[in-house]
Amino acid sequence: MSAAPLDALAQSFVAFAVEAGVLRFGEFKTKAGRLSPYFFNAGLFDDGAKLGRLAGFYAERLIASGLAFDMIFGPAYKGITLAAAVSMELARRGHNLPFAYNRKEAKDHGEGGTLVGAPVKGRVLIIDDVISAGTSVRESIQMIEAAGATPCGVAIALDRQEKAAEGGVDSPLSAVQQVQQRYGLPVVAVAGLADLLAYLDGTPELAAHRPAVLAYRERYGV
Repeated sequence: MSAAPLDALAQSFVAFAVEAGVLRFGEFKTKAGRLSPYFFNAGLFDDGAKLGRLAGFYAERLIASGLAFDMIFGPAYKGITLAAAVSMELARRGHNLPFAYNRKEAKDHGEGGTLVGAPVKGRVLIIDDVISAGTSVRESIQMIEAAGATPCGVAIALDRQEKAAEGGVDSPLSAVQQVQQRYGLPVVAVAGLADLLAYLDGTPELAAHRPAVLAYRERYGV
C-alpha cells in the first residue's frame, strides 16, 4: 500500500513554523499536564512578515476548502490579530469580507458592549490558532448566536490530533472532533500532527525528534 501523498501547503506551513521558532521541539508541559515533545506558540508570529505569511496559509486553505462564510470572527486575544490579518489577505485575493472580534470585558461607554468591528451577521467563520479545550469556540458560538448570526465553521493553524482531556480523563475524541460533534461545525486546519510527522520524516536535521513525537501520537493520538 502506497503512502498518502504529502499535503504541500501543510508541509510549507510546518517548515515556516519551524523556521520562525513558533514550532519547537524538546519537552513541554501542556494544559492537560502531558509532557509534549513539541510546542506550537502562535504568539511568536510576531512581526509583519511572519503574520503576513501566516495569513496567506489560512487564506489559501480556506479558499481551497470551499467553505462558504460571510464574515470572520476572532475571539480575544490571539483571534483578534488573526481575524484582521486573514481578512486583509482574503481581500488581497479578491474575497473582501468584514470581520469582528470581542473584548474580554464589556465597555460601558462609547458604542458599549463586548463586540467590536463589523456587525455580526450571516454565516460567521471563527478563526483561532489551535483548539485546546474548545472553550474559546463555545464562547464564540454563544456570542455569534446572541447577535443573531450563524456560526458556520472554525479555522485553525494546527490540529494537534490528540485526545482531549476532560477532568483529568482522556476523551476518545480530540478537541477538534469534539467541536465538530457537539456543534456540527467543520474545522479547517492548515496542518495537523500527521503533517508534522511527515515533515520530520523528510528533514534529516530534525529526524532525532521524530521518535518522541511518534511515541506521543501513539499514546495520545486520535
